Amino acid sequence: MTKNYKLSEAADYLGVYPKTLQKWDYAGKLIAHRTKTNRRYYTQEQLDNWLNKKKATAKQKIVAYARVSSAHQRDNLKDQMAFIRSYCIAKGIILDEEISDIGSGLNYNRPKWNKLLKEVEKGQIGTIYITYKDRFIRFGFDWFKQFCQDHDCQIVVLNNPDTSPEEEITEDLLSIIHVFSCRSYGLRKYKKQIKKLVEKKENEN
Repeated sequence: MTKNYKLSEAADYLGVYPKTLQKWDYAGKLIAHRTKTNRRYYTQEQLDNWLNKKKATAKQKIVAYARVSSAHQRDNLKDQMAFIRSYCIAKGIILDEEISDIGSGLNYNRPKWNKLLKEVEKGQIGTIYITYKDRFIRFGFDWFKQFCQDHDCQIVVLNNPDTSPEEEITEDLLSIIHVFSCRSYGLRKYKKQIKKLVEKKENEN
């Protein structure tokens, strides 16, 4: 007898989020069956066929991604990549590409990072290995993880906090404070200018 899987069970079986399966269903990519109460479910055969189809398609790249904020942290960059290599060798995983990036985790305009995301969007990347989630992006990691899953790509976080320099967190927080301080100062300055114009207008009248 064929086993049926609920939405959450099917998501676990395929290694994706339930929301990803919902999107695939809407897009006609992996259409769910429906119960009499309109609940989604999937058959064992259906899920296995999906996995086999993925294996049969063109090989997706396995990528190691490492990042630091500045050039003087190159030693840490090497440590990150060495840690990922060691993990992959131990697991028998062959890396297709190693990306070493330099730029703030708050910066969304990193060329290498943007190129990687475009390849993910095209379905060319299967797995991205990182040592710690803030190496990929400082804030909003869950959104990017979901984005990758929606394009059949998995981000594997090896959770090595030693590869996340504490000085970077300080620098990023100072950058945020600086931005808000400038905006606050600009707003106060703008209010003063308005007040002067109003007073001048009243004096003229």
